[in-house]
Amino acid sequence: MNPTHLLALDQGTSSSRSIVFDRQGRVVAMAQREFPQIYPQPGWVEHDPRDLWNTQRETAREVLAKAGLRAGEVRAVGITNQRETTLVWNRRTGEPVYNAIVWQDRRAEGACAALREQGHEALVQRKTGLRIDAYFSGTKLQWILDHVPGAREQAERGELAFGTVDSWLIWQLTRGARHVTDHSNAARTMLFNVNTRDWDDELLELLRIPRSLLPQTLPSSDDFGQVHADWLGGTLPIGGVAGDQQSALFGQACFRAGMAKNTYGTGCFMLMHTGERFQTSQNGLITTSCAQAPGPAQYALEGSVFIGGAVVQWLRDGLRAIEASSGVQALAESVPDADGVVVVPAFTGLGAPYWRPDARGTITGLTRGTTIAHIARAALESIAFQSAALLQAMSRDAVAAGGVPVSELRVDGGASVNDLLMQIQADLLGIPVVRPAVVETTALGAAYLAGLHAGVYQGTDELSAQWRAERRFEPQISRERAAEKMAAWEHAVRQTTAA
Repeated sequence: MNPTHLLALDQGTSSSRSIVFDRQGRVVAMAQREFPQIYPQPGWVEHDPRDLWNTQRETAREVLAKAGLRAGEVRAVGITNQRETTLVWNRRTGEPVYNAIVWQDRRAEGACAALREQGHEALVQRKTGLRIDAYFSGTKLQWILDHVPGAREQAERGELAFGTVDSWLIWQLTRGARHVTDHSNAARTMLFNVNTRDWDDELLELLRIPRSLLPQTLPSSDDFGQVHADWLGGTLPIGGVAGDQQSALFGQACFRAGMAKNTYGTGCFMLMHTGERFQTSQNGLITTSCAQAPGPAQYALEGSVFIGGAVVQWLRDGLRAIEASSGVQALAESVPDADGVVVVPAFTGLGAPYWRPDARGTITGLTRGTTIAHIARAALESIAFQSAALLQAMSRDAVAAGGVPVSELRVDGGASVNDLLMQIQADLLGIPVVRPAVVETTALGAAYLAGLHAGVYQGTDELSAQWRAERRFEPQISRERAAEKMAAWEHAVRQTTAA
Protein backbone atom coordinates (compact mmCIF):
# COMPACT_ATOMS: atom_id res chain seq x y z
CA MET A 1 0.00 0.00 0.00
CA ASN A 2 1.29 3.44 -0.96
CA PRO A 3 -1.21 5.97 0.47
CA THR A 4 -1.52 9.42 -1.08
CA HIS A 5 -4.04 11.07 1.26
CA LEU A 6 -2.69 14.01 3.27
CA LEU A 7 -3.89 15.38 6.62
CA ALA A 8 -3.69 19.13 7.23
CA LEU A 9 -4.03 20.56 10.73
CA ASP A 10 -5.16 24.22 10.48
CA GLN A 11 -4.94 25.91 13.87
CA GLY A 12 -6.60 29.35 13.60
CA THR A 13 -7.41 32.27 15.85
CA SER A 14 -10.98 31.25 16.64
CA SER A 15 -11.10 27.55 15.76
CA SER A 16 -9.04 24.48 14.99
CA ARG A 17 -9.73 22.57 11.78
CA SER A 18 -8.48 19.37 10.23
CA ILE A 19 -8.86 18.56 6.53
CA VAL A 20 -8.05 15.41 4.57
CA PHE A 21 -6.99 16.06 0.96
CA ASP A 22 -6.54 13.56 -1.85
CA ARG A 23 -3.54 13.61 -4.16
CA GLN A 24 -5.30 16.05 -6.53
CA GLY A 25 -5.74 18.58 -3.72
CA ARG A 26 -9.48 17.96 -3.36
CA VAL A 27 -11.15 18.10 0.07
CA VAL A 28 -12.17 14.60 1.20
CA ALA A 29 -13.42 15.52 4.70
CA MET A 30 -13.25 18.40 7.16
CA ALA A 31 -13.79 18.86 10.91
CA GLN A 32 -13.79 22.09 12.92
CA ARG A 33 -14.10 23.13 16.58
CA GLU A 34 -14.17 26.61 18.06
CA PHE A 35 -12.50 27.51 21.37
CA PRO A 36 -12.88 30.44 23.81
CA GLN A 37 -11.16 33.80 23.41
CA ILE A 38 -9.78 35.31 26.63
CA TYR A 39 -9.73 39.10 27.12
CA PRO A 40 -8.12 39.83 30.53
CA GLN A 41 -8.21 43.61 29.95
CA PRO A 42 -8.54 46.03 27.02
CA GLY A 43 -5.94 45.36 24.32
CA TRP A 44 -5.05 41.92 25.71
CA VAL A 45 -6.02 38.70 23.90
CA GLU A 46 -5.13 35.21 25.13
CA HIS A 47 -5.86 31.54 24.46
CA ASP A 48 -5.59 28.60 26.82
CA PRO A 49 -2.81 26.49 25.22
CA ARG A 50 -4.68 23.33 26.23
CA ASP A 51 -7.67 24.46 24.17
CA LEU A 52 -5.48 24.80 21.09
CA TRP A 53 -4.11 21.28 21.53
CA ASN A 54 -7.33 19.56 22.58
CA THR A 55 -9.46 20.99 19.76
CA GLN A 56 -6.77 20.26 17.18
CA ARG A 57 -6.35 16.66 18.37
CA GLU A 58 -10.09 16.03 18.42
CA THR A 59 -10.67 17.46 14.92
CA ALA A 60 -7.85 15.25 13.59
CA ARG A 61 -9.53 12.17 15.04
CA GLU A 62 -12.93 13.31 13.78
CA VAL A 63 -11.79 14.02 10.21
CA LEU A 64 -10.11 10.62 9.84
CA ALA A 65 -13.36 8.99 10.97
CA LYS A 66 -15.36 11.10 8.50
CA ALA A 67 -12.99 10.19 5.68
CA GLY A 68 -13.10 6.50 6.65
CA LEU A 69 -9.33 6.38 6.93
CA ARG A 70 -6.94 4.80 9.42
CA ALA A 71 -3.63 6.47 10.26
CA GLY A 72 -1.81 3.97 8.02
CA GLU A 73 -3.86 5.18 5.04
CA VAL A 74 -2.54 8.75 5.36
CA ARG A 75 0.88 9.52 3.87
CA ALA A 76 1.85 12.57 5.95
CA VAL A 77 0.66 15.45 8.14
CA GLY A 78 1.04 19.17 7.44
CA ILE A 79 0.49 21.93 10.01
CA THR A 80 -0.50 25.55 9.44
CA ASN A 81 -1.23 28.01 12.19
CA GLN A 82 -2.13 31.47 13.41
CA ARG A 83 1.18 33.32 13.35
CA GLU A 84 3.01 35.33 16.05
CA THR A 85 0.92 33.88 18.92
CA THR A 86 3.41 33.15 21.71
CA LEU A 87 3.61 30.21 24.12
CA VAL A 88 6.09 29.22 26.84
CA TRP A 89 6.03 25.86 28.61
CA ASN A 90 8.08 23.75 31.01
CA ARG A 91 10.33 21.30 29.17
CA ARG A 92 10.00 18.61 31.86
CA THR A 93 6.28 18.72 32.60
CA GLY A 94 5.00 20.15 29.29
CA GLU A 95 2.82 22.57 31.27
CA PRO A 96 2.41 26.15 29.99
CA VAL A 97 3.73 28.84 32.32
CA TYR A 98 1.12 31.33 31.03
CA ASN A 99 -1.70 31.54 28.51
CA ALA A 100 -0.82 31.92 24.84
CA ILE A 101 -0.52 35.64 24.00
CA VAL A 102 -2.37 36.04 20.71
CA TRP A 103 -1.05 37.93 17.68
CA GLN A 104 -3.77 40.60 18.15
CA ASP A 105 -2.55 41.42 21.68
CA ARG A 106 -1.09 44.93 22.16
CA ARG A 107 0.34 44.71 25.72
CA ALA A 108 3.94 44.94 24.47
CA GLU A 109 3.43 48.27 22.68
CA GLY A 110 5.34 50.12 25.43
CA ALA A 111 8.38 47.88 24.97
CA CYS A 112 8.19 48.38 21.19
CA ALA A 113 7.95 52.16 21.57
CA ALA A 114 11.09 52.09 23.72
CA LEU A 115 12.98 50.07 21.08
CA ARG A 116 11.93 52.52 18.38
CA GLU A 117 12.95 55.49 20.50
CA GLN A 118 16.36 53.87 21.07
CA GLY A 119 16.84 53.81 17.27
CA HIS A 120 16.67 50.06 16.65
CA GLU A 121 14.05 50.13 13.82
CA ALA A 122 16.59 49.96 10.96
CA LEU A 123 18.52 47.11 12.61
CA VAL A 124 15.37 45.03 13.12
CA GLN A 125 14.13 45.65 9.58
CA ARG A 126 17.51 44.83 8.02
CA LYS A 127 17.79 41.51 9.85
CA THR A 128 14.15 40.37 10.07
CA GLY A 129 12.27 42.27 7.34
CA LEU A 130 9.80 43.40 10.03
CA ARG A 131 8.87 46.66 11.67
CA ILE A 132 9.16 46.91 15.46
CA ASP A 133 5.60 46.17 16.50
CA ALA A 134 3.71 44.41 19.30
CA TYR A 135 2.15 42.23 16.57
CA PHE A 136 5.27 40.05 16.48
CA SER A 137 6.34 37.41 19.00
CA GLY A 138 9.61 38.76 20.43
CA THR A 139 8.22 41.39 22.78
CA LYS A 140 5.35 39.06 23.78
CA LEU A 141 7.96 36.52 24.89
CA GLN A 142 9.88 39.26 26.69
CA TRP A 143 6.67 40.22 28.54
CA ILE A 144 6.14 36.62 29.77
CA LEU A 145 9.72 36.38 31.03
CA ASP A 146 9.43 39.70 32.84
CA HIS A 147 5.93 39.32 34.31
CA VAL A 148 5.40 35.62 35.14
CA PRO A 149 7.01 34.96 38.56
CA GLY A 150 10.17 32.87 38.21
CA ALA A 151 9.93 32.59 34.41
CA ARG A 152 13.12 34.45 33.56
CA GLU A 153 15.16 32.48 36.10
CA GLN A 154 13.75 29.18 34.80
CA ALA A 155 14.46 30.25 31.22
CA GLU A 156 18.06 31.11 32.03
CA ARG A 157 18.46 27.65 33.58
CA GLY A 158 17.22 26.08 30.32
CA GLU A 159 14.03 24.73 31.86
CA LEU A 160 11.51 26.46 29.55
CA ALA A 161 10.63 26.23 25.86
CA PHE A 162 9.24 29.00 23.66
CA GLY A 163 7.24 28.38 20.54
CA THR A 164 4.66 29.72 18.17
CA VAL A 165 1.52 27.58 17.83
CA ASP A 166 3.13 25.14 15.38
CA SER A 167 5.93 24.37 17.87
CA TRP A 168 3.42 23.80 20.67
CA LEU A 169 1.37 21.38 18.54
CA ILE A 170 4.47 19.49 17.36
CA TRP A 171 5.68 19.17 20.98
CA GLN A 172 2.32 17.66 21.91
CA LEU A 173 1.96 15.48 18.81
CA THR A 174 5.46 14.00 19.28
CA ARG A 175 5.06 13.74 23.08
CA GLY A 176 7.94 16.16 23.61
CA ALA A 177 10.34 14.44 21.21
CA ARG A 178 10.70 17.52 18.96
CA HIS A 179 11.02 21.24 19.77
CA VAL A 180 11.02 22.69 16.28
CA THR A 181 9.51 25.35 14.00
CA ASP A 182 9.79 26.30 10.35
CA HIS A 183 11.39 29.37 8.77
CA SER A 184 8.06 31.00 7.88
CA ASN A 185 6.91 31.01 11.51
CA ALA A 186 10.35 31.90 12.89
CA ALA A 187 10.36 34.90 10.54
CA ARG A 188 7.41 36.38 12.48
CA THR A 189 9.15 36.49 15.86
CA MET A 190 11.41 39.56 15.42
CA LEU A 191 14.23 37.27 16.68
CA PHE A 192 15.07 35.40 13.45
CA ASN A 193 17.54 36.67 10.86
CA VAL A 194 15.89 35.85 7.52
CA ASN A 195 19.20 36.36 5.70
CA THR A 196 21.20 33.79 7.71
CA ARG A 197 18.06 31.71 8.51
CA ASP A 198 19.03 31.42 12.16
CA TRP A 199 18.16 33.03 15.48
CA ASP A 200 20.08 36.30 15.73
CA ASP A 201 22.33 36.78 18.77
CA GLU A 202 22.22 40.59 18.54
CA LEU A 203 18.40 40.62 18.54
CA LEU A 204 18.27 38.07 21.37
CA GLU A 205 20.54 40.29 23.44
CA LEU A 206 18.48 43.36 22.59
CA LEU A 207 15.28 41.72 23.88
CA ARG A 208 17.05 39.74 26.65
CA ILE A 209 15.91 36.35 25.36
CA PRO A 210 17.98 33.27 26.37
CA ARG A 211 18.81 31.23 23.27
CA SER A 212 18.05 27.97 25.11
CA LEU A 213 14.34 28.83 24.94
CA LEU A 214 14.20 28.65 21.16
CA PRO A 215 13.19 25.79 18.88
CA GLN A 216 15.26 24.31 16.05
CA THR A 217 14.33 25.89 12.70
CA LEU A 218 13.78 23.98 9.43
CA PRO A 219 12.50 24.69 5.92
CA SER A 220 8.71 24.37 5.67
CA SER A 221 8.90 20.99 3.90
CA ASP A 222 11.12 18.78 6.06
CA ASP A 223 11.17 16.14 8.81
CA PHE A 224 9.35 17.62 11.84
CA GLY A 225 9.00 14.32 13.69
CA GLN A 226 6.36 11.62 14.07
CA VAL A 227 2.83 11.93 15.44
CA HIS A 228 2.81 9.54 18.42
CA ALA A 229 0.67 6.44 17.88
CA ASP A 230 -1.42 7.28 20.97
CA TRP A 231 -3.10 10.21 19.26
CA LEU A 232 -4.42 8.90 15.94
CA GLY A 233 -4.06 5.14 16.23
CA GLY A 234 -0.72 4.93 14.44
CA THR A 235 2.44 6.92 13.80
CA LEU A 236 2.39 9.55 11.06
CA PRO A 237 5.24 11.69 9.71
CA ILE A 238 4.90 15.48 10.05
CA GLY A 239 6.35 16.69 6.76
CA GLY A 240 5.14 20.26 6.36
CA VAL A 241 4.77 23.33 8.60
CA ALA A 242 4.00 26.94 7.65
CA GLY A 243 2.41 30.07 9.07
CA ASP A 244 -1.09 30.51 7.70
CA GLN A 245 -0.46 33.30 5.19
CA GLN A 246 2.71 31.78 3.75
CA SER A 247 0.88 28.46 3.58
CA ALA A 248 -1.91 30.12 1.58
CA LEU A 249 0.68 31.59 -0.83
CA PHE A 250 2.02 28.05 -1.31
CA GLY A 251 -1.47 26.56 -1.65
CA GLN A 252 -2.23 29.14 -4.36
CA ALA A 253 0.82 27.86 -6.29
CA CYS A 254 2.49 31.30 -6.14
CA PHE A 255 6.01 29.94 -6.49
CA ARG A 256 7.62 32.61 -8.70
CA ALA A 257 8.60 36.24 -8.21
CA GLY A 258 5.75 38.59 -9.05
CA MET A 259 2.93 36.14 -8.17
CA ALA A 260 0.58 37.38 -5.45
CA LYS A 261 -2.39 36.25 -3.38
CA ASN A 262 -4.82 38.04 -1.08
CA THR A 263 -6.72 36.31 1.72
CA TYR A 264 -10.03 38.01 2.60
CA GLY A 265 -10.84 37.13 6.18
CA THR A 266 -11.51 39.22 9.28
CA GLY A 267 -8.56 41.20 7.98
CA CYS A 268 -6.85 40.90 4.60
CA PHE A 269 -3.36 39.53 4.08
CA MET A 270 -1.60 40.05 0.78
CA LEU A 271 1.71 38.42 -0.11
CA MET A 272 3.80 38.81 -3.25
CA HIS A 273 6.60 36.36 -3.97
CA THR A 274 9.93 38.12 -4.60
CA GLY A 275 12.02 35.03 -5.36
CA GLU A 276 15.45 34.71 -3.76
CA ARG A 277 15.75 38.49 -3.32
CA PHE A 278 15.44 39.91 0.20
CA GLN A 279 13.86 43.28 -0.44
CA THR A 280 13.23 45.98 2.13
CA SER A 281 10.00 47.76 1.27
CA GLN A 282 10.04 51.50 0.68
CA ASN A 283 6.24 51.58 0.70
CA GLY A 284 5.11 50.46 4.15
CA LEU A 285 5.23 46.68 3.67
CA ILE A 286 7.19 44.01 5.54
CA THR A 287 9.44 41.26 4.18
CA THR A 288 8.89 37.68 5.24
CA SER A 289 10.23 34.17 4.56
CA CYS A 290 8.22 32.05 2.16
CA ALA A 291 7.06 28.53 2.88
CA GLN A 292 9.34 26.33 0.80
CA ALA A 293 11.19 23.07 0.40
CA PRO A 294 14.93 22.98 1.25
CA GLY A 295 16.98 25.22 -1.04
CA PRO A 296 18.02 28.87 -1.38
CA ALA A 297 15.94 31.22 0.77
CA GLN A 298 12.79 32.63 -0.84
CA TYR A 299 11.02 35.79 0.29
CA ALA A 300 7.76 37.67 -0.03
CA LEU A 301 6.52 41.19 0.58
CA GLU A 302 3.47 41.26 2.86
CA GLY A 303 0.83 43.78 3.80
CA SER A 304 -1.94 43.41 6.37
CA VAL A 305 -5.35 45.10 6.40
CA PHE A 306 -6.70 45.10 9.96
CA ILE A 307 -10.41 45.40 9.10
CA GLY A 308 -11.48 43.45 6.02
CA GLY A 309 -14.49 41.15 6.34
CA ALA A 310 -14.94 42.54 9.87
CA VAL A 311 -16.56 45.64 8.32
CA VAL A 312 -19.41 43.36 7.18
CA GLN A 313 -19.76 42.11 10.77
CA TRP A 314 -20.02 45.77 11.82
CA LEU A 315 -22.82 46.32 9.29
CA ARG A 316 -24.59 43.30 10.77
CA ASP A 317 -23.98 43.75 14.50
CA GLY A 318 -23.33 47.49 14.84
CA LEU A 319 -25.66 49.10 12.31
CA ARG A 320 -28.03 46.11 12.04
CA ALA A 321 -28.16 46.80 8.31
CA ILE A 322 -28.25 43.09 7.47
CA GLU A 323 -29.40 40.01 9.36
CA ALA A 324 -26.57 37.80 8.10
CA SER A 325 -23.19 38.57 6.55
CA SER A 326 -24.28 36.79 3.38
CA GLY A 327 -26.90 39.52 2.85
CA VAL A 328 -24.38 42.28 2.19
CA GLN A 329 -24.01 41.58 -1.53
CA ALA A 330 -27.74 41.91 -2.27
CA LEU A 331 -28.00 45.12 -0.22
CA ALA A 332 -24.93 46.64 -1.91
CA GLU A 333 -26.19 45.64 -5.36
CA SER A 334 -29.53 47.37 -4.74
CA VAL A 335 -27.81 50.67 -5.67
CA PRO A 336 -25.64 51.22 -8.77
CA ASP A 337 -22.77 52.77 -6.80
CA ALA A 338 -21.93 54.31 -3.40
CA ASP A 339 -23.02 57.78 -4.63
CA GLY A 340 -19.85 59.43 -3.31
CA VAL A 341 -19.94 57.78 0.13
CA VAL A 342 -16.58 56.45 1.36
CA VAL A 343 -16.24 54.27 4.48
CA VAL A 344 -12.77 54.00 6.05
CA PRO A 345 -13.07 51.18 8.65
CA ALA A 346 -10.12 52.27 10.80
CA PHE A 347 -11.73 50.76 13.90
CA THR A 348 -8.31 49.68 15.24
CA GLY A 349 -6.14 52.11 13.29
CA LEU A 350 -4.84 51.49 9.77
CA GLY A 351 -2.34 48.78 8.89
CA ALA A 352 -0.14 48.56 5.80
CA PRO A 353 0.75 50.59 3.85
CA TYR A 354 -0.36 53.45 6.13
CA TRP A 355 0.66 52.25 9.64
CA ARG A 356 -1.49 54.80 11.46
CA PRO A 357 -2.53 53.41 14.87
CA ASP A 358 -4.15 56.80 15.64
CA ALA A 359 -6.59 56.60 12.70
CA ARG A 360 -10.28 56.16 13.51
CA GLY A 361 -13.16 55.05 11.32
CA THR A 362 -14.98 57.61 9.19
CA ILE A 363 -17.87 57.84 6.75
CA THR A 364 -17.54 60.74 4.29
CA GLY A 365 -19.61 62.01 1.36
CA LEU A 366 -23.00 61.73 3.10
CA THR A 367 -25.96 63.60 1.57
CA ARG A 368 -29.68 63.71 2.29
CA GLY A 369 -30.09 61.05 -0.37
CA THR A 370 -27.71 58.59 1.28
CA THR A 371 -29.31 55.27 2.26
CA ILE A 372 -28.09 52.30 4.24
CA ALA A 373 -27.53 50.55 0.88
CA HIS A 374 -25.03 53.23 -0.13
CA ILE A 375 -23.18 52.79 3.18
CA ALA A 376 -23.21 49.00 2.75
CA ARG A 377 -21.75 49.32 -0.74
CA ALA A 378 -19.12 51.77 0.49
CA ALA A 379 -18.24 49.40 3.35
CA LEU A 380 -17.78 46.54 0.88
CA GLU A 381 -15.71 48.80 -1.37
CA SER A 382 -13.46 49.67 1.60
CA ILE A 383 -12.14 46.09 1.63
CA ALA A 384 -11.19 46.42 -2.04
CA PHE A 385 -9.74 49.92 -1.61
CA GLN A 386 -7.45 48.81 1.23
CA SER A 387 -6.31 45.78 -0.73
CA ALA A 388 -5.72 47.90 -3.84
CA ALA A 389 -3.51 50.25 -1.80
CA LEU A 390 -1.48 47.21 -0.72
CA LEU A 391 -1.06 45.91 -4.26
CA GLN A 392 -0.05 49.33 -5.56
CA ALA A 393 2.62 49.52 -2.82
CA MET A 394 3.86 46.05 -3.78
CA SER A 395 4.04 46.94 -7.46
CA ARG A 396 6.03 50.11 -6.67
CA ASP A 397 8.48 48.05 -4.62
CA ALA A 398 8.74 45.43 -7.38
CA VAL A 399 9.44 47.98 -10.12
CA ALA A 400 11.98 49.81 -7.94
CA ALA A 401 13.87 46.54 -7.53
CA GLY A 402 13.91 45.89 -11.27
CA GLY A 403 10.97 43.49 -11.26
CA VAL A 404 7.55 43.75 -12.88
CA PRO A 405 4.17 44.71 -11.38
CA VAL A 406 1.75 41.96 -10.38
CA SER A 407 -0.21 40.75 -13.44
CA GLU A 408 -3.02 38.90 -11.64
CA LEU A 409 -4.20 38.49 -8.06
CA ARG A 410 -5.18 35.08 -6.72
CA VAL A 411 -7.75 35.28 -3.93
CA ASP A 412 -9.08 33.10 -1.11
CA GLY A 413 -10.73 33.42 2.29
CA GLY A 414 -14.37 33.77 3.34
CA ALA A 415 -15.12 37.10 1.65
CA SER A 416 -13.65 35.97 -1.68
CA VAL A 417 -16.95 34.19 -2.41
CA ASN A 418 -18.58 37.64 -2.76
CA ASP A 419 -18.75 38.19 -6.53
CA LEU A 420 -19.46 41.92 -6.24
CA LEU A 421 -16.42 42.47 -4.01
CA MET A 422 -14.17 40.52 -6.37
CA GLN A 423 -15.42 42.54 -9.37
CA ILE A 424 -14.83 45.83 -7.53
CA GLN A 425 -11.34 44.56 -6.69
CA ALA A 426 -10.55 43.78 -10.33
CA ASP A 427 -11.91 47.17 -11.42
CA LEU A 428 -9.68 49.05 -8.97
CA LEU A 429 -6.55 47.02 -9.73
CA GLY A 430 -6.88 46.87 -13.50
CA ILE A 431 -5.72 43.22 -13.50
CA PRO A 432 -7.64 39.91 -13.33
CA VAL A 433 -8.72 38.66 -9.91
CA VAL A 434 -8.74 34.87 -9.91
CA ARG A 435 -10.62 32.65 -7.46
CA PRO A 436 -9.40 29.03 -7.26
CA ALA A 437 -11.52 25.90 -7.44
CA VAL A 438 -10.22 24.89 -3.97
CA VAL A 439 -10.60 27.86 -1.62
CA GLU A 440 -9.14 26.02 1.40
CA THR A 441 -5.73 27.21 0.28
CA THR A 442 -4.20 27.67 3.75
CA ALA A 443 -4.70 24.03 4.70
CA LEU A 444 -3.91 22.91 1.15
CA GLY A 445 -0.52 24.62 1.34
CA ALA A 446 0.36 22.67 4.48
CA ALA A 447 -0.80 19.43 2.84
CA TYR A 448 1.29 20.16 -0.28
CA LEU A 449 4.40 20.88 1.83
CA ALA A 450 3.94 17.57 3.65
CA GLY A 451 3.27 15.78 0.36
CA LEU A 452 6.48 17.14 -1.18
CA HIS A 453 8.56 15.87 1.72
CA ALA A 454 6.82 12.48 1.67
CA GLY A 455 7.30 12.04 -2.09
CA VAL A 456 3.63 12.29 -3.05
CA TYR A 457 4.69 15.15 -5.36
CA GLN A 458 7.97 15.49 -7.23
CA GLY A 459 8.16 19.29 -7.23
CA THR A 460 6.32 22.59 -7.40
CA ASP A 461 5.83 22.31 -11.19
CA GLU A 462 3.47 19.42 -10.49
CA LEU A 463 1.57 21.53 -7.95
CA SER A 464 1.36 24.47 -10.37
CA ALA A 465 -0.17 22.20 -13.02
CA GLN A 466 -2.73 21.01 -10.48
CA TRP A 467 -3.97 24.54 -9.60
CA ARG A 468 -7.37 25.34 -11.12
CA ALA A 469 -9.31 28.60 -11.37
CA GLU A 470 -13.02 28.61 -10.51
CA ARG A 471 -13.65 32.13 -11.87
CA ARG A 472 -11.72 35.08 -13.29
CA PHE A 473 -12.95 38.62 -12.70
CA GLU A 474 -11.73 40.97 -15.45
CA PRO A 475 -11.58 44.78 -15.00
CA GLN A 476 -14.65 46.53 -16.39
CA ILE A 477 -13.89 50.25 -15.82
CA SER A 478 -11.28 52.56 -17.32
CA ARG A 479 -7.97 53.16 -15.58
CA GLU A 480 -8.89 56.85 -15.35
CA ARG A 481 -12.09 56.03 -13.45
CA ALA A 482 -10.20 53.63 -11.17
CA ALA A 483 -7.62 56.36 -10.44
CA GLU A 484 -10.43 58.79 -9.53
CA LYS A 485 -11.89 56.24 -7.13
CA MET A 486 -8.50 55.58 -5.48
CA ALA A 487 -7.89 59.34 -5.16
CA ALA A 488 -11.25 59.71 -3.35
CA TRP A 489 -10.25 56.83 -1.07
CA GLU A 490 -6.85 58.36 -0.23
CA HIS A 491 -8.54 61.70 0.49
CA ALA A 492 -10.89 59.96 2.94
CA VAL A 493 -7.94 58.16 4.59
CA ARG A 494 -6.22 61.49 5.25
CA GLN A 495 -9.36 62.66 7.04
CA THR A 496 -9.20 59.76 9.51
CA THR A 497 -6.10 61.28 11.09
CA ALA A 498 -6.94 64.99 10.65
CA ALA A 499 -6.28 67.02 13.79
